[in-house]
Amino acid sequence: MPIVRYGGNGRRAACVAALAAASLALAACDRSQQETSVGQKVDGAVEKTEQVAREGAQDARNSMASAADAARDAGQKAAAALDDTAITAAVSAGLARDPDLSAIRVDVDTKGGVVTLQGPAPNETARRRASDIALGVKGVNSVNNQLVVRSS
Repeated sequence: MPIVRYGGNGRRAACVAALAAASLALAACDRSQQETSVGQKVDGAVEKTEQVAREGAQDARNSMASAADAARDAGQKAAAALDDTAITAAVSAGLARDPDLSAIRVDVDTKGGVVTLQGPAPNETARRRASDIALGVKGVNSVNNQLVVRSS
């Protein structure tokens, strides 16, 4: 193959130098766009840290709110259980003071202010009186009277 020459050696050297300079310039441009400065890296890290801190603080607030709700619910349940226990004790004491009902065993159970009476009753009058005694106790919403009148 024949070798083709483009002018003299000076022209060729200038062309090679121009191509090399253009290549270096392009490489430098591309490199400066890809590299981030130390300051930009620090700013990015600070922003990420602040974001994680904000998310952590929100998670902590949510957890505290949930714990407060759970504590409030537990307190309300405990208060209701104490109220039911006090109602049961008051109804049992009232039944024990009744001359017809004191001699028999009446089971008293209270849930949410609803009193359930179970067991025997000597007569229908005593059965109704047991309901009236229970309804007279503060905090009683209703009475489920399941007392059974003994047959004579």
